[in-house]
Amino acid sequence: MSDCVFCKIAAGEIPAAIVKRDGRFVAFRDINPQAPTHLLVIPTHHVASLNQAKDAALLGELLAFARDLAQETGIGERGYRVVFNTNPDGGQTVFHLHLHLLGGRPMTWPPG
Repeated sequence: MSDCVFCKIAAGEIPAAIVKRDGRFVAFRDINPQAPTHLLVIPTHHVASLNQAKDAALLGELLAFARDLAQETGIGERGYRVVFNTNPDGGQTVFHLHLHLLGGRPMTWPPG
């Protein structure tokens, strides 16, 4: 999608602090981190939100990518949080499917 900031990051048109990339996903540092480790993980092709995600395999691979990334960044053993915000009331502000991978500190509940 031509006006999607995450599509532009995935295409390399907008700079980001890329942590990991493969053929289907890109992980980069959140510009407003809420934890010592706060990464965004996106598919390289546009899907607006979790509601529009029809490919169960893609969702499973996205979670596996995030799990592996947690291990690689050193937060896997102590623990981490994976968050999908969906639509405005869910807190989604960029309408490109993404998950937040947060760790490096104890997480509290409820999140907010």
